[in-house]
Amino acid sequence: MCGIAVVVCGVRIELSTLSSFLSETVTPFERLQVCVEDVKSVLSQRGPDSVGEKTIHLQQNASTCGQDSVTLSVSEASGGTYELEETTSLGELHFIGSTLQLRGTSPIRQPLVDSSGNILAYNGEVFGGIELNCYDNDTEVLLKSLEKAKALVPDVLSMIKGPWAIIYWQETSRTLWFGKDAFGRRSLLVHWPTVEDPRFLLSSVSPASSVAQGLDTENGNSIHRFWEELPCGVYSISFGVSELCIRGEVTKHEWRNTIWKELIEWKRELVVPRPEDLSTSSHSGIQEDKSVSTSLGLAQTVLVVLKESVRRRTSLHSIYQGEKEAVPVAVLFSGGLDSMILAALLDQCLDPKYEVDLLNVSFDGPNAPDRISAKAGIKELKKIAPLRRWKLVEIDADLSKLTFETKRVMSLINPADTYMDLNIGTALWLAARGDGWIHEDNENPSVEEDKQRVKYKSDARILLVGAGADEQCAGYGRHRTKYRNGSWVALDQEMKLDMQRIWKRNLGRDDRCIADNGKEGRFPFLDEDVIKTLLDIPLWEIADLEQPSGKGDKKILRQVAKLLGLHEVAKMPKRAIQFGSRIARESNRKNFGSNRAANQASAGSVRFQAPSH
Repeated sequence: MCGIAVVVCGVRIELSTLSSFLSETVTPFERLQVCVEDVKSVLSQRGPDSVGEKTIHLQQNASTCGQDSVTLSVSEASGGTYELEETTSLGELHFIGSTLQLRGTSPIRQPLVDSSGNILAYNGEVFGGIELNCYDNDTEVLLKSLEKAKALVPDVLSMIKGPWAIIYWQETSRTLWFGKDAFGRRSLLVHWPTVEDPRFLLSSVSPASSVAQGLDTENGNSIHRFWEELPCGVYSISFGVSELCIRGEVTKHEWRNTIWKELIEWKRELVVPRPEDLSTSSHSGIQEDKSVSTSLGLAQTVLVVLKESVRRRTSLHSIYQGEKEAVPVAVLFSGGLDSMILAALLDQCLDPKYEVDLLNVSFDGPNAPDRISAKAGIKELKKIAPLRRWKLVEIDADLSKLTFETKRVMSLINPADTYMDLNIGTALWLAARGDGWIHEDNENPSVEEDKQRVKYKSDARILLVGAGADEQCAGYGRHRTKYRNGSWVALDQEMKLDMQRIWKRNLGRDDRCIADNGKEGRFPFLDEDVIKTLLDIPLWEIADLEQPSGKGDKKILRQVAKLLGLHEVAKMPKRAIQFGSRIARESNRKNFGSNRAANQASAGSVRFQAPSH
């Protein structure tokens, strides 16, 4: 995971072409001081291997005054504290890049600059679409591909398979390109210019200094929206001179690859089943056997693409180790269906010499549901993969003692600001940190109580996360409600809505909380091939919500689990991380007095008040 940012000042940014993408009303906000040093500091947490910066000055050429021409000089930022003023006679673009290196054989430092003067700050992975070998650094290869493409930047970015966010200066065209992949699997925040702060800013994460305190008591809204999640897509700012000032015009570009348009539209062809499509006790034995056979065949198809997705994210490319070889991959592990499938597939993909860290968070010690299921889950994993060395990392937390951590997460989840976001973000942040306890084997490894509990911190830099499974396979309670109220069509529409807003509701927040620990979250269920495969499957084979919880929801993933030999977890009901870890219960007691009071206040959607810095 890397951190990227650019600060543009001294340029009048034209946003008229983006009117359909921007908020109609601008919420007033208090004056905030966002300086480059704050941005660099917070980005360094995401990319601990190196931090670099480059500056471009845009200046009107005096000899062609009044013409649409800009002269550029390129220089590196000077050492020491660097401040960007909001008013300057020059246009200025200040690029910042921090690196968590996971690919290549030699260390790199972002932003990268090529011989043509192009500048690239990249946060992502190239898992396909652009040719590279297992030892290549994908950022270096991407920069070469962009240079060769000249004006066809959207064509190159549309080829990439994998999560990405990008900031790219194209020297020949005087154009700043930026954006993120079609599902928003990497965070990129934007501050559009306002009267209060006319700069244009992009950053992977917001500094604490740009989180305002207080609420607008009249309407209950936060008084500040300095940052917002950049909507998915490819954008450019082309610079020129008019009316004796430097201007930049923002354009949003179409995806050049039709697969992205299809996946974004998320249209399932087979939604409403015919009577003969459903396997019930009233059907003949032959018909029911045929239905079961069809379901198992589809589950096998999903298993194949999921395994390939895990392989792409863990073992297809050489993982950069630097001077210290460590456990390369860990799993965010609740012992539930999604994390158990990922752990089992990881075992099939990862070199047997490596241990696998299973990171489990609890706010109720051994009594949290996720801790109980994790301990049961590791026993089931040992049955199907007895040669793998599994490490259950028990991360115990006390919410009342997490004052510093809570403030940190409040900043990381920004612009999200509800207690639900805070609870989920806190659990993810603690899991990614990987600081907990493990049980060391002794003479009788089969007896859990006889094992010694010792401190342990996971060094794994890649963290597999089950994001996207519930949205695509009807795992949420609201899916069952929609089905009961409107049957199959309503269920399909709710799942479509979930997938089309996952970038804004989930993925940016999750990326920022995980990456703050110098770890990279990877989401196998959100692989392009996995999404397309699940979308091509009839909805009634994905889920059967006539069946009880733990059976009909995520039906196809339960069948995948059985194919992997995970028969116990295939029967487990869904539990969200905030409930399974019991952070929601502790948060309700702390902030509302009791679970009952929190429920009455709809605590999950209540916005918290950020503390003073």
